[in-house]
Amino acid sequence: MLSPKSLPVIEATLPIIAERISSITPNFYNRLFAAHPELLDGIFSRSNQKNGTQQQALAGSIAVFATYLVKQPGVAPETMLARVAHKHTSLGVAEEQYPIVYKHLFAAIAEDLGDALTPEIADAWTEVYWLMAHALIKIEKGLYAQQANAEIYTPWKLIERTETGVDSVILSFEPADSTPVTVAKPGQFISVRMPMTDGLRQVRQYTLSNDVEHARRRTITVKLDASGEFSPVIYNGLEIGGIVELSNPYGDLVIDDDGSPLVIATAGIGCTPSAAALQTLAAHGSTRKITVLHADQEINTWPLREQMLESIGKLPEATISTWFERGELPDGLNARSGYMNLTEALSANSQVYLCGPLPFMNAVRNQALEAGVPAEHIHYEVFGPDVWLAA
Repeated sequence: MLSPKSLPVIEATLPIIAERISSITPNFYNRLFAAHPELLDGIFSRSNQKNGTQQQALAGSIAVFATYLVKQPGVAPETMLARVAHKHTSLGVAEEQYPIVYKHLFAAIAEDLGDALTPEIADAWTEVYWLMAHALIKIEKGLYAQQANAEIYTPWKLIERTETGVDSVILSFEPADSTPVTVAKPGQFISVRMPMTDGLRQVRQYTLSNDVEHARRRTITVKLDASGEFSPVIYNGLEIGGIVELSNPYGDLVIDDDGSPLVIATAGIGCTPSAAALQTLAAHGSTRKITVLHADQEINTWPLREQMLESIGKLPEATISTWFERGELPDGLNARSGYMNLTEALSANSQVYLCGPLPFMNAVRNQALEAGVPAEHIHYEVFGPDVWLAA
């Protein structure tokens, strides 16, 4: 909770900082990497810096946190903090890095605001920063402590490679050493760290799409982005027997077990967490009412189609509907042309899980809200920096 001294200062300056923060964060990252270029080797993504999503996510999270402190004193934005903490721990962010971030962030703020940044304003926003930092540090320590080992990355060997859909591949790994392995939960992700063509290591998060509860196996599904930096290296360059570094599993998009109707709506490669969840539910003999909705460009571009349909076939109360932008509509999948409409599938007590491109999730989330589904019953996953929640 903000101190009585800082609360009115933050309340008065929040509109200004919120307006300026998107201009401040690029300067912050320039300062940070100039002073600590090693952070680009295996922690921060060059691609996310280049396209601006990392800056947007940081700016948005600061503004959201400060807004909560002003409008809901004593209440933290737990969903946002949890999401940030899970991403941080998958990258190995450490407590001692928070003072480094503070130093360069506030240097960028001071440069942007100039004489308008009085000592009183600086002290108040310093308090906001450390309230957020300490909240994240506490969550992150708890997440690290839950793992079966104290390592950030351990070596895993590629043992199986299977094509799925168009320009997508299923990659399965087994441990390459004797480090204890954490059992994952369906919906969680791992970080994959690999050297790029210039030798600098980069990291991407991939949802575990198969064999999630198998203690000695990690399986991910990679969609090739020919114009990207990371996916061409892992898609084209990683051969059977190759060794990569994988993190422990993290992520809070884990399907609850309360028995209420479950609606899973995905698009494209966003089906990976739902494929894992359906496989696990089928393995556990779930009798829950489950409505699976998937949208894709056409039937042949749908990754993990066989796995998902096999799992649905084992779930007695599961149904599926599909939408395709082009091509012939397949039989037996309640297939339709165009864009997804899930209104018929919803009830007020539905638990809704979304994953796919942001425009898709925006549209589907709005449909769910209009159908009377409470916002807290709508769960989602964003691949990469979470610019959606912060916005």
